[in-house]
Amino acid sequence: MDGRLNPSRRRLLTVAAVAPVLAGTAPGTAAAGSARRRRVLPVPTAETDWTRVADVLGRSGTVEDGGVYRVRFARQDLPVTTYGVTLFLGSYAAFTRYDDGHTLVMGSLAVTEPELQPAIDALNTGGLELSAVHKHLLAHEPAMWWTHFHGHAEDPAALARSVKAALAATTTPSTPPAASQPRTDLDTAAIEGELNARGVNDSGIHRFTFNRRETITDHGRVLPPATGMTTLISFYPVGARRAAVNGDFAMTAGEVQNVLAALRRGGINVVELHNHGLTEEPRLFFAHFWAIDDGVVLARALRAALDATNTTPAV
Repeated sequence: MDGRLNPSRRRLLTVAAVAPVLAGTAPGTAAAGSARRRRVLPVPTAETDWTRVADVLGRSGTVEDGGVYRVRFARQDLPVTTYGVTLFLGSYAAFTRYDDGHTLVMGSLAVTEPELQPAIDALNTGGLELSAVHKHLLAHEPAMWWTHFHGHAEDPAALARSVKAALAATTTPSTPPAASQPRTDLDTAAIEGELNARGVNDSGIHRFTFNRRETITDHGRVLPPATGMTTLISFYPVGARRAAVNGDFAMTAGEVQNVLAALRRGGINVVELHNHGLTEEPRLFFAHFWAIDDGVVLARALRAALDATNTTPAV
């Protein structure tokens, strides 16, 4: 024979080769396909379940969404000024325990430009994966960057040690600031009415959170909203019932253009468009924004952008 196959024989071999792939059972991939299909669920926890994490980090967090242990690291050492408004920024780490015995940590570090590379090196050394590096603000002093990370392990204290090492590459204070809720001259009732949502007074800043209605997963792990899969809006009072607003919209790809157009129609500046993660499903994009105006006017413009997303108020 001359080594060539007749057409009928070639077709039979081709069908035999691709059939397992079409059926989702290609050699060596059946187990992986099954793992991808199974959703790994978070389990309920209480603050007492996270004592070892709190001990490592030197501060306690709060349990949100019934199981996510969220720890905040305010940069009260570092007031940031943008367009004449002083902001106090911060980092966070969110720990979630799953029914397979593993814990996931996701978070973001707010770092100065000189701190950025040492913080990245510390994340890498600690086995945490870098998922995004970007800015949240327009012109501001000092220059700030936000570094998103995630990782998982059986031992949550090991994850906490990695987060602590990354924080040690910055001048983030080791102790949290004293809690305070200063009064604001914003018309919060009218703002809440425009947004059709309740806000919370966070150290004088009126904040809103909107959750995605979809179930968000990453490598099969269901991500509760408190891990960072939310739209956040902050109103900073600047006097005479005016506010500076910033935050970010969590959007699927099909929502991005409508949200950006709605923000611009309302006179709100678009700052950044990027991802916070690498492999979440559905894929999420985040748009950061900034504006200064009457608080109620801004709320009305933000409501139009919210209407272009599949979200619901968290409170």
